Amino acid sequence: MTVAVARSSVWDYFRSATRYHHPGERKLVLKIDFFILTFCCLSYFLNYLDRTNLANAYVSGMKEDLNFQGDQLTQINTCFTVGYVLGQIPSNLSLHYIKPRYFFPAMMVVWAGLTMVTASTQSPQAIMAIRFFQGIAEATTFVGTHYVLGSWYTERELGKRSGIFTASGLAGTMIGGFIQSGIYSSMHGRHGLSGWRWLFLVDGIITLPVALYGFLLFPDTPATTTAFYLTASERALAVSRLQVARDTPSPEDDGASPSSSKRTRRRSPKSPLTLSFAKKVLTSYEWWGFVILWIIAGETESFSSNSLLALYMKSHPSGHKYTVAQLNNYPTGVPAVGIVSTLFWAAMTDLLGGKRYLVGYFIGITGVVTSAMILAAQAGATGDPGGARATALVFGAYYWAGAVYACQATFFAWANDAMRRGDPVFRSVVLAGMNLGSNAVNAWWSIVFYGASMAPWFTRGMYAMIATSVALAVWTAGLSYMTSRAARLELEHAANRAGPSGEELGQEKESIQVPQPFRCIPYNPLTLLN
Repeated sequence: MTVAVARSSVWDYFRSATRYHHPGERKLVLKIDFFILTFCCLSYFLNYLDRTNLANAYVSGMKEDLNFQGDQLTQINTCFTVGYVLGQIPSNLSLHYIKPRYFFPAMMVVWAGLTMVTASTQSPQAIMAIRFFQGIAEATTFVGTHYVLGSWYTERELGKRSGIFTASGLAGTMIGGFIQSGIYSSMHGRHGLSGWRWLFLVDGIITLPVALYGFLLFPDTPATTTAFYLTASERALAVSRLQVARDTPSPEDDGASPSSSKRTRRRSPKSPLTLSFAKKVLTSYEWWGFVILWIIAGETESFSSNSLLALYMKSHPSGHKYTVAQLNNYPTGVPAVGIVSTLFWAAMTDLLGGKRYLVGYFIGITGVVTSAMILAAQAGATGDPGGARATALVFGAYYWAGAVYACQATFFAWANDAMRRGDPVFRSVVLAGMNLGSNAVNAWWSIVFYGASMAPWFTRGMYAMIATSVALAVWTAGLSYMTSRAARLELEHAANRAGPSGEELGQEKESIQVPQPFRCIPYNPLTLLN
């Protein structure tokens, strides 16, 4: 009987007929998929292309041309991170005052201009200043998009969309190496410019058409959209199908438990910058739970985000000199693994009823094992640390470590799921706080544990990775308990409000998801968007 039920649930998942419950909903989702995902994915692709072009330029002649010394590359990344951190909450709050279709493209134009200016720099110090302001301009892309996705998509739809969005950034990381390799071979020395300088110029130029596309066609949020391609009925459906921020009594008004009072459903005031709002945020489990979750998870991406494989190759223990093409192309396997892992876990956690926490355990195992593999190669467990077997082991570890990128889509989808029925401003601040906290720690974490001068082995970083991986698994377990408990309390509160009739409870149950083991959500993963 259990096997039959499981088969039925999985079969329902592969059927699309049961997915949409409102007339015209399928057409609406197709429209927002096209106009939101195309712009968001292209902008994030270019965002990551811009971030990774620094490492690609570094191994393609910039280090020698600008006379980099010591950890100056890491210091430049830290300058970017500081600007990125400072821009997190202000940029996400700006989306409540400036329409996203104006704000997103404007920031893209700013970072495109700064990218092109980088081509003219003559010192590492100049790049430090430029990257600081680029960090501010790029701060809105990741968390701002997750806020917008959470505003348009239901829990059954969000995981895959978040995964596709995250995968587009990883594609930028992967393709960046091939672009630099191609530019170096075809344009190096043209008009007196080095290949790495042409990389910055090309990256900046191709960003501008996407910014124009967003300005013309991005639909903002369901409550504020004026997109010409959405009818009045579709705009109303976009709001009603999510059942967010409804004007129902808050738990504080009718004696609900204190823990559920944090999840108020009142519409946001015009200005959220009040003492009571700050208190609400700082006393909520969502703020501390998800911010600390992403602080830890962000550091489990350190192998990939700090380009350790490229730095390992650049300082190979055997003294072997890789070509510029190899230095740019071989590391592209890391984001390639990340793309596969991201899409797999995004679909899998949707299939399992929003069990985003499973990714935390997977990443914990990955971090411990890959670190141990690199430490084993360094210790000579496979023979000569600079030999072919040790090199293969290190390459394998770094490629596998790319799988941890799955946490980006699933953890931000998890946060959106947990807060989707509450105040949208509260949700946007928590999402921004997650990225702020992670990058604030990463600003010094990379210097302490993954400085470029620590290549090729990054021994200190390997032990740090083991510690953070274990911590992530533990924190994930605690947070999954808290989110499940909060969902149950909200469902009980809905039952109390419904009274004997139970009419409102039926509506509440539709939008409150209480995680249960292997509960499947029926929709079709074979059509990537539909």
